[in-house]
Amino acid sequence: MTEILKTALHAKHIELGAKMVPFAGYDMPVQYPLGVLNEHLHTREKAGLFDVSHMGQVFLMPDDKDFATVAAALEKLVPASIADLEPGQQRYSQFLNADGGILDDLMISRLAMKGYEHVLYLVVNAGCKLADYAHLNAHLGDGITVSVKDDTLSLIALQGPRAAQVLGCFNPAVEQLVFMTHTDLELSGTIDGAPIWAHVSRSGYTGEDGYEISVKHDDVERLVDELLKYDDVEPIGLGARDSLRLEAGLCLYGHDIDTTTSPIEAGLIWSVQKHRRGADAGYLGAERVAADLADKKSRRLVGIKPDGRAPAREHTEVQDMDGNTIGEITSGGFGPTAGGPVAMGYVARAFTKAGTDVQGLWLKS
Repeated sequence: MTEILKTALHAKHIELGAKMVPFAGYDMPVQYPLGVLNEHLHTREKAGLFDVSHMGQVFLMPDDKDFATVAAALEKLVPASIADLEPGQQRYSQFLNADGGILDDLMISRLAMKGYEHVLYLVVNAGCKLADYAHLNAHLGDGITVSVKDDTLSLIALQGPRAAQVLGCFNPAVEQLVFMTHTDLELSGTIDGAPIWAHVSRSGYTGEDGYEISVKHDDVERLVDELLKYDDVEPIGLGARDSLRLEAGLCLYGHDIDTTTSPIEAGLIWSVQKHRRGADAGYLGAERVAADLADKKSRRLVGIKPDGRAPAREHTEVQDMDGNTIGEITSGGFGPTAGGPVAMGYVARAFTKAGTDVQGLWLKS
């Protein structure tokens, strides 16, 4: 039996009264005493603090210290354009297999710290990270060092409309970051002891403004304690994290995207720059991406708003109004901000227009 892993904040979660559950090999908080619904609403209204240290953090370092080298190597594995990343810029993309299926989705950043502008920093999903590291080592080739930092770095997210105001108390420079940019700086403010060195990106996966903050294991609990001193900040578990991303229409790997889906089917064409959409773009799966762009009949991921109160659960069949099967739900649940059930799923291309009426077995349960 595989031993379940713990993040550096595990004891803090217990102290805060979290209900813990196994997730992606880790013992993680699914909710706190505030409850999933109130945690969700608090994040939408103020600021929620998430432990996402189970995710993978890895640096790609070219031996020749030339950014062009590492950009060209990674561009063989992802459909996003990497060569045009500026220092401090971040981009969302996917690892694809040779058939164009999604192995994982990830965030890619080019460091901006002086002397390290040639380094790429990746954040990958917890359940895929070991396979991702093997994939990188197998395909990047000689001359690129893959440096995994899961044993030394924690990752937290501060999300919500008050996030910038709160984190700005620790260093006003974070408020100047724009969406999908990042920087390395010291967080001090009210922190007891020495300032904390952090990698801060203005990004997240809740549909809200906010930040993801990477710090050393030894510093993360001290930073969390200081953040939680603010009335606007509450700890948030996996339950609300899922309902927040679902309301925002954000894909969850293993549910809405996997090795059977392409970025085009999943509605992620915006993450593939125009000059990377051809079959000859040179990355694994490029032929599938180009083919799905051309095929107007291929399925597409859409948002679905069920009538009534009954949720549309994962794997529930989606039908047209004549009862013909046209797809399947991939994620579904209650949306606290939406005030009712929300869902995502794949449907035949002819049924993707906003406002199209569909039905499903959730109406007959």
